[in-house]
Amino acid sequence: MSNTPIAGVGTVFNRKDPTTQEFVAIASINSIEGPTMSRDTIDTTALDTVGGYRTFITGFRNAGTITLAMNFTATGFTLMKTDFESNDVQQYQIVLPDDDETTLTFSGLVTEMPLSIPTDDKVTVNVTIQISGPVTLS
Repeated sequence: MSNTPIAGVGTVFNRKDPTTQEFVAIASINSIEGPTMSRDTIDTTALDTVGGYRTFITGFRNAGTITLAMNFTATGFTLMKTDFESNDVQQYQIVLPDDDETTLTFSGLVTEMPLSIPTDDKVTVNVTIQISGPVTLS
């Protein structure tokens, strides 16, 4: 495991093909944001809590969302639209370009796909995936 910072160039976003069970790269992704992990807390403060500070215990964890900023291609859009229209979670991976090829694997549902058609730039689509369950780091 390396402690050397890396650039994002060379990062790959994969989707598991349900037919072949192989992870396949999705092309033309400009940036990936997330996972936006968070954790619920439950307030346990009582009137007799010592010290006058609120106290908490942990609740559920939420792996959050992943947002893909993508160049519009008919292939990429169709693939993500298929996932959007499916009620089944899909499996995805982010493979980082470090020496260890650090991989984040997760299941999720495509929840948003806004298309942006500017007058003076490329057509893009921002795909949001709601992660279902944990993110596995390997």
